[in-house]
Amino acid sequence: MTDAWLVIPLFNEASVIAEVLEGARARFPHVVCVDDASTDDSARIAAAAGAVVVRHPFNLGQGAALQTGIRYVLEATDATYLVTFDADGQHRVEDAEAMVTRARDEDLAVVFGSRFLDSRTEPGFLRKIVLKTAVWITNQQTGLRLSDAHNGLRVVRRDAAETLHLKQDRMAHATEIVLQLGRSGLPWAEHPVHVLYTDYSRAKGQSLINSVNILIDTILK
Repeated sequence: MTDAWLVIPLFNEASVIAEVLEGARARFPHVVCVDDASTDDSARIAAAAGAVVVRHPFNLGQGAALQTGIRYVLEATDATYLVTFDADGQHRVEDAEAMVTRARDEDLAVVFGSRFLDSRTEPGFLRKIVLKTAVWITNQQTGLRLSDAHNGLRVVRRDAAETLHLKQDRMAHATEIVLQLGRSGLPWAEHPVHVLYTDYSRAKGQSLINSVNILIDTILK
């Protein structure tokens, strides 16, 4: 996957980022981690694992980190695709690879990962209700019909990436991405992915309360 770059927002993931990057770089040799002012060794470990590391001097939020990573790929590389990918180990590299392959084969500008197109992902009953509600609100706001609007695994072709100018720093950036990509008029599809809800990822940011925060940010967007 030499024509695709992984864009990984990074904030205090020192305990897992080396393992995540080891797996990711076996398929995607080009990775940029945007360190959002981590207070641990995340940036140093990511650099040692072979990623390009761009650092924010202050914590700006995941949306800002994604925008920085997108800008880096567009301005510093000739990549055809970029893949937004989480640092906590919940995304599978094989899903990202399949999504890039599908984008190439079907001439798609965007492939959105969806945990709700099959039954492999088990987010839990209450979390699923909250996320499904956020999906419904996002679809009303954007006019698209997605099954999973807040999945951080996405493949974006260069021409589509050039239309992204994210202003939302918190979780509402996911709705903003869908809105801006939808307005581009470029072809898109959803692809089934398996999100891994580990004890670590739940503790870091995939708890029920975080899903509620996603819903609140989506409503306030």
